[in-house]
Parts: sequence; structure tokens; C-alpha cells
Amino acid sequence: MARIAVIGGSGYAGRHIVAEAVSRGHTVLSVARRIPSERQQGALYIEGSLADVPSLLAELVGVDVVVSAVAPRGDMEGLVRPNLAALAATLPEDVRLGVIGGAGGSLVAPGGPRLVDSGFPDEFKTEALEMIGVLEDLQAEVSDRDWFFIHPAGGFGAYNPGERTGAYRDGGDVLVTDAAGESFISGEDFAIAVVDEIEQPRHVRGRFTVGY
Repeated sequence: MARIAVIGGSGYAGRHIVAEAVSRGHTVLSVARRIPSERQQGALYIEGSLADVPSLLAELVGVDVVVSAVAPRGDMEGLVRPNLAALAATLPEDVRLGVIGGAGGSLVAPGGPRLVDSGFPDEFKTEALEMIGVLEDLQAEVSDRDWFFIHPAGGFGAYNPGERTGAYRDGGDVLVTDAAGESFISGEDFAIAVVDEIEQPRHVRGRFTVGY
């Protein structure tokens, strides 16, 4: 079993990842700026922020995998990319880093274009472009660290929670859509995909998309 830290563990994606990892017997550390009132039994909750990498590193000693589920919105806009770069530069190289991105960096078809360049809503472009920058930083990194970057489906979020099915599809670089052209995955099934990747790495220093 792995020791997994989830930064942003009280957010939508983060809390589902925490719950899924605990259910499989992993040791899970949920890191958030505020400890939630509702907690997953079996997880350890601590206060911490991606915006304070030196303090965060002290809390991550001994972990095998760090998953960032922090979105660059609100007061974190513009702060996720530089702080993830700082974290990646200072974590021990044997710690695997996972990043939960957005759908905007997915390709709409093999070879492109990206979703963010294809009629993407203007109000979400800044967030999408910052996470694309995070991916580019990881791809340019020259250390031996393993990492993965996962794009959820377009209809992923607390506004559209869905239900657990136990299934998902891996689209590689391309946004996953169904026969009607819709792109969706529930919070629980997204978490299954993340923990599957932690347990059986299939995307070594790579990115992938998930959906139904």
C-alpha cells in the first residue's frame, strides 16, 4: 500500500480521491487550507497550502505519491503553476507527482486542436491556460521524477456529480465523449481512474484524459 498525500483534499476532486484511496487500504493524508467538518474515516487531515511550499514540504515527509487537486481559481489564480513548479523542484525524486488538470488542455481530435482553442467559455480560459502551463512545465522537467497529469471530462464538477459506475475510458490526449458527443465523468469514477493510475502506473511522465 502507498502513502498518498492529496493537496486540496477537501475540494470536489480531492475529497473523492481521498475516499477512494482510503477504501483501497492506502494511507492517505488530506491537505487543505481548512480542515473540513465532514471527514473521510481513515484519512489524516492537516492544514496546509500549495501557496506555502516550504511549510508544505515538512508535512509531506515519507509520502510515496503527491496528488495536487488544486485549481487556479479565486485567490489561487496565478499561484498554482509557480508553486507546483517549486514543489516539483524540491520534492525527493522518488516521490511520484500527480496533477489534476482541467478539460481545456485535452485535444478535441487526434493531433488537435485543444479544447481551450475550440469555442471554450471565456470565463474558464485563464484557469485552463494556467493548468496547460503546469503540464508544459512537467513535460520540460529534466529530473528522473515520475509524474502523471489527468484531464477530466468536460462535464466534471460538483455541479454535475453523477453516480459511481466503476467504469471509465482512457482517451489518451483526446477528450473522452460518448456517442452523443457529451463529455462527462462522476466524481467517484474520476477518483477510481486516479487511484488506478497510482496503483498500476500506465502513464509514466505522461498525461491522459478520462470520461465515459
